[in-house]
Amino acid sequence: MDVLNGLKRTHDCNSIDSSDIGKEVILMGWVLRRRDHGGVIFIDLRDREGITQVVFDPLIDEASHKKAHALRSEYCIAVRGRVRKRPEGMENPKLKTGEVEVAVYELKILNRSKTPPFPLDEDVPVAEALRLQYRYIDLKRPYMLEGIRLRHNVAKAMREFLNEEGFFEVETPILTKSTPEGARDYLVPSRVQRGHFYALPQSPQLYKQLLMVAGIERYYQIARCFRDEDLRADRQPEFTQLDIEMSFVEEDDVISIMERLICHIFKECLSINLNRPFANITYDEAMEQYGTDRPDMRFDMRFVDITDIAQGSGLKVFKAAATSGGVVKVINAKAMAGLSRKELDDLTNFAIDLGAKGLAWVKIKDDGSWQSPIQKFFTDAEKKAISERASAEAGDCLFFGADAKDVVFKVLSEVRLRLADIGGLIDDEKYCFVWVKDFPLLEYDEDAGRLTAMHHPFTSPREEDLHLLETEPLKVRSRAYDLVLNGIEIGGGSIRIHRPDVQKRLFKALSIGEEEAEEKFGFLLNALDYGAPPHGGIAFGLDRLVMLMGKRQSIRDVIAFPKTQRAQCLMTSAPSKAAMEQLAELYLRLTE
Repeated sequence: MDVLNGLKRTHDCNSIDSSDIGKEVILMGWVLRRRDHGGVIFIDLRDREGITQVVFDPLIDEASHKKAHALRSEYCIAVRGRVRKRPEGMENPKLKTGEVEVAVYELKILNRSKTPPFPLDEDVPVAEALRLQYRYIDLKRPYMLEGIRLRHNVAKAMREFLNEEGFFEVETPILTKSTPEGARDYLVPSRVQRGHFYALPQSPQLYKQLLMVAGIERYYQIARCFRDEDLRADRQPEFTQLDIEMSFVEEDDVISIMERLICHIFKECLSINLNRPFANITYDEAMEQYGTDRPDMRFDMRFVDITDIAQGSGLKVFKAAATSGGVVKVINAKAMAGLSRKELDDLTNFAIDLGAKGLAWVKIKDDGSWQSPIQKFFTDAEKKAISERASAEAGDCLFFGADAKDVVFKVLSEVRLRLADIGGLIDDEKYCFVWVKDFPLLEYDEDAGRLTAMHHPFTSPREEDLHLLETEPLKVRSRAYDLVLNGIEIGGGSIRIHRPDVQKRLFKALSIGEEEAEEKFGFLLNALDYGAPPHGGIAFGLDRLVMLMGKRQSIRDVIAFPKTQRAQCLMTSAPSKAAMEQLAELYLRLTE
């Protein structure tokens, strides 16, 4: 119980009910609303747990009633009073405490408040910049508080499950060594090691592999990670992930235990029973059928390949794509032939903005025939073949992409989502999980002019593809796996390289020479020489997972003190300038 100014809080503002009628209670919290009804003052008193109505009546206690005239929104107060039933017809069924109220005979004003910059008791839109500037006010709103509560419960459920499964929670360093992991590092200058820098970790990847070498066998950590990259709705410069690593496991072992973890989290936090096993597809299947390695599978509308049919068509764009190594794909928007010409033009402009040359479409009429500007370029046999392959029926609308494979995938994947939105095909109450596996180990970076790791350079290649690493590296598949929820990646991991000879071969494929490898990763290579076990793991984005579970549009709504898209904290004005004395201590000097 809280002790303050001689008062001990006996209940929170969501715990009293009709069973407490006649009892003396002491509540503490903030004034949400104040109403003066002809001499009797009503206060909605709010704390973290909920709301209780308290009443100041001069017939019960004149002193506290008089003092209550001064109360305003967000005043912090303590009250002593007796629980009584609300008058007939005055109950509030929306509140857990709605059948009762507290008749007050002692009031202490613990602190006064300025008028809040925006209302807390109304569902009114507030500019995000203002909310972030006054985040300590914003967090009082039930919508925000519930996001923080859900985040706490998710982290609690994670720890409960993993502790029961024999994992050790181990902290890894925040001040570490700069190693290339796909994004810019945040650097921290060292005062005692002049001219040297720490880096904030992009992830605990190397440390958790070292823990496997150390024989920890099962590790987890709810870890803070840092990446200096451009931001968006589901990305922050500092973020939190559940980091996991296990020894002596294969892909299926990791996937099985992670599915049970996710099911435990949803059961404990949302009272939702998920079905196992989750769906799984290969990377190639995801790209060919959905155009993305993060497919939203709450609705179907898969891509259908018609490249072979398009090779002989009279439509130059289709024929050119089909005969020059590109692809022609079609998606069937079922029962959407009623789209207006304006809607079709808007979709076409949307596709062009994404890099397409256009967006061909065909409406299927009641007799099965085509209605489209492109119908004259196809023979009846070609129309029939395309319609059959796309399972087209009367009332459907077909949309085509014809170009290089990466362009078609990018454009049609976004068109597919836009069509689902237009057609109301997405069930917002549905949680649809899918594992994506067998990613390519490497990809070619046009800007850098070299191969790069699709995930990170410690991901193990598939044993049966290892012989291709030097001769056909782009054909090597990795032992990586991502977990996607409703079209958003929430976790990614892999079986790691545990043999130093394989790790050195991969570094060589990535054009990382022996000297550079030793400088950046020497400690890892040395560790692999000391009986490193086969091991693998995964990391889940805690912010993203809670965002999706809470049906929020941005991870900023489930982070207590987030940054803006320009990586600024509007509340503290960080980042800010450093004093010249501080810079001098670090042997730094600012230049234009």
